[in-house]
Amino acid sequence: MRTVLKRLIAQQVRGVFNDRATGERPVLRHGDGLFGPGSVTWRVHGDVTTMMVGGITALLMQMLHPAVLAGVWDHSNFRADMHGRLRRTARFIAVTTYGSRTEAEASIARVRAVHARVSGTMRDGRPYSATDSELLAWVHATETLSFLASWMRYGDPAMSRADQDRYFAETAQVARGLGADPVPTTRAAMLDQVARTRAQLRADDRTREVARLVLTPTAPGLHAVPFEFVKQAAVDLLPPWARRMHGFGGLGVSRPLVEGGTAALARTVRWALG
Repeated sequence: MRTVLKRLIAQQVRGVFNDRATGERPVLRHGDGLFGPGSVTWRVHGDVTTMMVGGITALLMQMLHPAVLAGVWDHSNFRADMHGRLRRTARFIAVTTYGSRTEAEASIARVRAVHARVSGTMRDGRPYSATDSELLAWVHATETLSFLASWMRYGDPAMSRADQDRYFAETAQVARGLGADPVPTTRAAMLDQVARTRAQLRADDRTREVARLVLTPTAPGLHAVPFEFVKQAAVDLLPPWARRMHGFGGLGVSRPLVEGGTAALARTVRWALG
């Protein structure tokens, strides 16, 4: 019975992140990739639940930047296929983390080619481009800070400062490959970069619409996952100033329930995926 349950959970989880209609399969781990088995990045990016939580947190932060929001709004079919967009992002992270160096570099090149076609004008008349190095740096900062924060809350609360900094130093090579600049290589420097960017952030009706879709479970298979825990954990992981900009309240008395449920989910998924 335990074996059957384990297999069912694993199938559901893999179905969320792989497009079965196109024959997509989970990314295999290669020791000759950008990082390798002994890297902090393999450790942080290898936990499905914490990556889901951190990924939603990152998206909510990213959409507060008017240029990122405009690019998604003008050039993405997120309103019709939010799950597809999230799955493609997750696959890029998986390939650049665990794929061979050739696979990782090819994936980075494909994303750069897509970015080259994304440009336009924001609501205030200013131009934007997905190749903007500072914009790419903002996206990288929100992703890595959110992934690490989620891992430390639900995976390894005692993670050393040295390993935290090593995570940013390792993942910097992907950010630079995409054209991001500046790319801090310590947690403190990354937090400083986010603080400097705050003056550029805004929240409006389009930000709220994207947030609503991000927080709505549309992926096949998520009905079998307590997505409410993931969603609430992701919102709670936001910096207080970002929660205020989105108009989100705190968890209050429900925090122990959300944190306990998310931690239990993380343990269950780890067990099912081995």
